[in-house]
Amino acid sequence: MPDTGNPPQGTAPSGAQPGVFIDPYRAYNFKLQIQGVTDGQGHFTACSGLGIKVEVIKYREGGNQVTYNIPGQVKYSDITLRYGLTSSREIWDWLMSAVEGPKQVQRKNVTIQMLDTDGVGEVMRWNLEHAWISEWCGARLDALSSEVAIESLTLVYETLHRA
Repeated sequence: MPDTGNPPQGTAPSGAQPGVFIDPYRAYNFKLQIQGVTDGQGHFTACSGLGIKVEVIKYREGGNQVTYNIPGQVKYSDITLRYGLTSSREIWDWLMSAVEGPKQVQRKNVTIQMLDTDGVGEVMRWNLEHAWISEWCGARLDALSSEVAIESLTLVYETLHRA
């Protein structure tokens, strides 16, 4: 029987085909949503640090020379965002809620959306739950420069999901 190109019954198609190159996504095609509002208060130019680390616990049973590796505590990397300084106080006020202490901190859900090559359609997203700003760095000011004033902030969060 000739091959129809369909996967065998009971298996899911992989999306990859021999000889077909799948283009990777472009790093500059992303946008952020904070509490469901898209990137309006800060025009984000860079996002770095997205990551998860599962600590390894070494375990050896009594009388056995074999050491087993089992998953331990999960740690989420801090996210650093760079954005163009505007007159909006929304990000600054969010930072100040953490400065005022644990009872005042505003935890927000943040979504990082990866866009297709055209920069229009969403291809995947990472949802950071209960995020708050733990660090802020002001823009470098230089009277001889014509560059945009760029500030940065660091977000910490409790969980990360990819959709």
